[in-house]
Amino acid sequence: MLRFTVATVTYNAESTIDRTLGSVAQQSYPHVEHLLVDGCSQDGTMERIQRYIERNCDTENPHHIRLIREPDDGLYDAMNKAILQAKGDYIIFLNAGDKFHAATTLEEVARQLEEYDPKRRPVVVYGETDLVDDEGRFLRHRRLSVPEQLHSISFLSGMLVCHQSFYVRLDFARAELYDLRYRFSGDYDWCIRVMRRAERRHLSFHPTNLILTDYLAEGMTTRNHRRSLVERLKVMGRHFGWTPAILAHAWFVVRAVVRR
Repeated sequence: MLRFTVATVTYNAESTIDRTLGSVAQQSYPHVEHLLVDGCSQDGTMERIQRYIERNCDTENPHHIRLIREPDDGLYDAMNKAILQAKGDYIIFLNAGDKFHAATTLEEVARQLEEYDPKRRPVVVYGETDLVDDEGRFLRHRRLSVPEQLHSISFLSGMLVCHQSFYVRLDFARAELYDLRYRFSGDYDWCIRVMRRAERRHLSFHPTNLILTDYLAEGMTTRNHRRSLVERLKVMGRHFGWTPAILAHAWFVVRAVVRR
């Protein structure tokens, strides 16, 4: 039976963690491992996680929850820990404040994947994303549209698929851990490397045509927008060459001015 690992990385997230924990708890699909990686939070995050674990034990069909609590070297180091500890067929990163779009999200994705030969399941499963505010209220659909046919070169146009709506087969996730040289755009680099590895082996990516995630608009990358853009330019230059990278970023600037 197909199994998903939902990885939630936290640090001092008591104001937003409940929404994420509740979203995982509400999933109708039963074969879910929830892997919580906490970097030794100093606020009430752990109390909220403990209550979540206790409530899960009282449910009729509990998810499997595992907790790792230890210091880390930032977000991407914690994500690497999740990848190395995960036991599912696919790993999904759903961090504090983010949630699945619907209680049936994983059930619907699993139904689509069951149509594949288990030995030839797609490396990447992807979908759309909605943006929400600190209260979980809908703000807007994500501006970048998800292509029907995804390729690594698609990411020369930016992060076309939100990280939280980019599900990766665990064997490929482990083969391409996050590069800790990056602090803000490591997810962008990781997605490209995963896709390129799959493309070299002529393996597929699957569009769900679903809104998969409600994403908290004020994430770490958003708060550090300028530094994130500089890092993203470096990632683009590394993967696509400096001339295409610079031209792409020039277009991003023009696009931002036009939207104003």
